[in-house]
Amino acid sequence: MDRLSNTVRPYAWGSITAIPELLGVAPTGEPQAEMWMGAHPGAPSRLTRITGTGEAGHEQALTEVIAADAERELGRATVEKFGPRLPFLLKLLAAGAPLSLQVHPDLAQARRGYEDEERRSVPIDAPHRTYKDANHKPELICALTPFAGLCGFRRPTEAAEAMAALGVDSLKPYVDLLGAHPEEAALREVLTAILSADPTEMAETVNRAAAAAERLGGAHAPYARIAHHFPGDPGVLAAMLLNHVELQPGEALFLGAGVPHAYLDGLGVEIMANSDNVLRCGLTPKHIDVPELLRIVRFEATDPGVLRPEASPSGEELYETPVDEFRLSRFDLSPGADPVELTRDTPQILLCTAGAPTAGRLGLTPGASVFVPSGEKVEVSGTGTLFRATVVV
Repeated sequence: MDRLSNTVRPYAWGSITAIPELLGVAPTGEPQAEMWMGAHPGAPSRLTRITGTGEAGHEQALTEVIAADAERELGRATVEKFGPRLPFLLKLLAAGAPLSLQVHPDLAQARRGYEDEERRSVPIDAPHRTYKDANHKPELICALTPFAGLCGFRRPTEAAEAMAALGVDSLKPYVDLLGAHPEEAALREVLTAILSADPTEMAETVNRAAAAAERLGGAHAPYARIAHHFPGDPGVLAAMLLNHVELQPGEALFLGAGVPHAYLDGLGVEIMANSDNVLRCGLTPKHIDVPELLRIVRFEATDPGVLRPEASPSGEELYETPVDEFRLSRFDLSPGADPVELTRDTPQILLCTAGAPTAGRLGLTPGASVFVPSGEKVEVSGTGTLFRATVVV
């Protein structure tokens, strides 16, 4: 078991205070958006493994450790199912402003899109490149504080009512479209129209809608806040098509393929398949591939499906999802209770978010994490909250 040293990504939308407060350190004054735990090549965790003689070896990236002996670190079943790589990325995510409105492809779409761009020799770092790899990117966000987001389409009639209440004449065609077709067709036509509109005319419409949303307040207030960060962005109107969700600590959202979503505010634990495939549909200056986006999005009104963990006799509280690349669970440890055995034949990352529990001989504090190789015996005890990330094989 190895204590991890992790990189914090300073994306502009990040909170200045949330991650430092959890870690118990002073803010730097700069946004601190995500702390990455895992073996993503962009910012792999680092560790210093203790040798059999009790001496500390040299610091290595987790990617290097896994590459040296993938079967030992990940277990044979994990390597056979996913290849010689850690299939998931675990994060602390702290949103101080809205993230881009986005959607992820399924596995078949990702493979097709990646192969097509490779065949056309689109540089992997090109701004207009859509598929960075051949993997899908399902993800789960679990709230540590009250957490606001957008997730999935709401009923077109609800979106029409919200737009009509703004009293902006240039929104009337969208209101009419939302009421004149079956749900799937209505949502497709309106999103297509929003993303294809003349940018100057759209900016004027968005700014008028934002001013009206600020006057109305209430259920319209989130859209005024979004527009404050992205004035004139068509994604503000696209956001009005989606469910607005407010999670309480311990609640979670699962984002599957084709589901449009954005995180707005709050601190959470996020886990995802280890991929960079993101198709954006607003609230960003980055490239929006409208034709490909419209092929990927699932145009269906859905309940956002807030998840609450399922408790087991062992004390593990599991967030059930339909994917195998990751499995996230939580343990609330109490003083005086027996140690909890967590040994598995799969790789694990344990993350402390509260208290001062111990994992094996390692004492943990909020924000501290450890990597547990496949099959290594590990017990946790003490007081606090631990999240466990692993895979399903």
